[in-house]
Amino acid sequence: QVRLVESGGDLVQPGGSLRLSCAVSGYGFDYYAIGWFRQAPGKERKGLACINIGDGTTFYTDSVKGRFTISGDNAKNTVYLQMNSLNSEDTGVYYCGAVHSDGSSCVEYEYDIWGQGTQVTVSS
Repeated sequence: QVRLVESGGDLVQPGGSLRLSCAVSGYGFDYYAIGWFRQAPGKERKGLACINIGDGTTFYTDSVKGRFTISGDNAKNTVYLQMNSLNSEDTGVYYCGAVHSDGSSCVEYEYDIWGQGTQVTVSS
């Protein structure tokens, strides 16, 4: 079973950029889908960007297409989320999730392994 540790959350101004990291430990990294999810204040956790580590297939929700990029570094067992053109609606706790899968689904309830989350605040 894998374990996930997120890092990189911070306070950033509107229009700014941030890169989040998800360090993955454990066996079988190549056989998982890894996703980034956001829980905004008072809202449910939702999938933003997900990647199948084995074949690199990605999925993005509409609200982040063209602004966020998910990528994986197999040598470092790390998945990144590059976030550009941030706005206040991007504020929330960002979680890294994993599921043993050959797809790149970004459906929250399908994921069964979670990190502790990292706070991203977009504010001037």
